[in-house]
Amino acid sequence: MADIPQITSLQNHFLIAMPALDDQYFSRSVSYILEHNKDGAMALVINQPSKMSFKELMTHADANAEISESLQEKIVVCGGPVHPDRGFVLHSAKGGFTSSLELSSEIMVTTSKDILSVVGKKDGPDKSIVALGYAGWGAGQLEQEIQENAWLTIEADQEILFDTPIHKKWQAAVNKLGVDVWQLTQQSGNA
Repeated sequence: MADIPQITSLQNHFLIAMPALDDQYFSRSVSYILEHNKDGAMALVINQPSKMSFKELMTHADANAEISESLQEKIVVCGGPVHPDRGFVLHSAKGGFTSSLELSSEIMVTTSKDILSVVGKKDGPDKSIVALGYAGWGAGQLEQEIQENAWLTIEADQEILFDTPIHKKWQAAVNKLGVDVWQLTQQSGNA
């Protein structure tokens, strides 16, 4: 394997799947990169709905939890193929939870159950995405896939992350690059 040039950290960026990527988890996906360093990368796919509603998730997590009626059908996304039994809440900045990590001044991820009950009662962060599982890449793997033209990257955008409907996130992320979907190709050239 040839040496892959090291890419600056892509934490707080989106990975946008190229149209030819037809993997069951990643086809037309947008992933938010939680961590990216010399050891690998970790991301949450933010636009692949799971078959579980927020109400069902809460029932499994805490049968006595109170859930606001407006949030019972909140979409829970498939965050990726790794540990689909683990939950992640990507949310606007708000501390006070057992296990939170600040990803930027405006975005955090929390992995402890205590956030679910406040999200369910609308007492939590203003905006959130609830995900089951995550996507992971070993050292150099993501860089290799980017070099092979499987992914495009762009700095994360809160409007796409939290406010764009799930079925429009991929198109919105591609448009933010300044190109139309039909302009994307799997071929890369060398100058």
